[in-house]
Amino acid sequence: MSLSAVTPVSPAELEARLRLHRLPEIGPARFRRLLEAFGSASKAFSAPASAWRSLGLPLACAEARRAQEVRDGASHALAWLERSGQHLLMWDQPDYPALLAQISDAPPLLFVAGDPGILEIPQLAMVGSRRASRPGMDTAAAFSRSLAGAGFVITSGLALGIDAAAHQAALDVGGRTVGVLGTGLEKFYPQRNRRLADAMIASGSAVLSEFPLDAGPSASNFPRRNRIISGLSLGVLVVEASIASGSLITARLAAEQGREVYAIPGSIHHPGAKGCHQLIRDGAVLVETIEHILEALRGWQRLPLFTETAAVTHPLLKLLHAAPHTSEALSVSSGWALSKVLAALTELEMDGRAVCESGRWFARVS
Repeated sequence: MSLSAVTPVSPAELEARLRLHRLPEIGPARFRRLLEAFGSASKAFSAPASAWRSLGLPLACAEARRAQEVRDGASHALAWLERSGQHLLMWDQPDYPALLAQISDAPPLLFVAGDPGILEIPQLAMVGSRRASRPGMDTAAAFSRSLAGAGFVITSGLALGIDAAAHQAALDVGGRTVGVLGTGLEKFYPQRNRRLADAMIASGSAVLSEFPLDAGPSASNFPRRNRIISGLSLGVLVVEASIASGSLITARLAAEQGREVYAIPGSIHHPGAKGCHQLIRDGAVLVETIEHILEALRGWQRLPLFTETAAVTHPLLKLLHAAPHTSEALSVSSGWALSKVLAALTELEMDGRAVCESGRWFARVS
């Protein structure tokens, strides 16, 4: 990261990097190799093809440099960046996410729609099955609400199932969330979550991708994006996953990157729990309540979660013992922000000390 860590990228260099990024068979390692060898993308583009071959790059890379498609793609990206709320983060610049920069194959460019500043706020990834069960979806939503209420950004892949449930739940409590795509930002996939992505961007969250804006869905792209999900995060929580789930790839990458891996157990008869059970056997932290995650990350919290063992000492339980309340009524009575109330109620529900019925919350009597 020493190439130009304190030197702003010129317009000409920016365009050269965008062109370099579009060349066939150029991944993070080759992109970095070129910049280290020539000092800049601009100089790399003017170097002879023999110099590229001496670095071990395929002939197709050097030959594609002059292609009109490469020039047009870079020009389109520059025009995209002129619009409000659309950004490009580069791996050797100060605004690149610090945690992500630590991984060995950090993407050289990140296209971001929304607020890139939230990428520096402590993040927790939540991943799981695209065909999740209803209990799995509910569990993902409950944990996401509580973690978002505790101040963490919820990061996931904007896929169907667990991913979407985690993103939506974070928004529901006024929290922030990051979606990492396996396509370019202009070729959104899956389209069923397009409205969710738009809501994330509009609310001050972010959607990002390392792929060129017009890159469509490709099977090889989604495992690649998983390293970004884990790389941005302090840890990865797997909610529900089969043995063949891509979520296990994310968990493996997280472990290789030195991140924490958490897994929620399930029934031995449910195929969607087998991946989580395998992770637990491999050393993942077995998670039953939010505290199993927060106890290892307590220093990152912004909002307290109330977990006193004596139920009557909890401020919300005092109100619920007096009478059932809606969450909105609890917010008014306690003077807490609604997001803080929802986070605390989620914790109480998972601890078995409160229950929601027909929109009203009740204290459980032990």
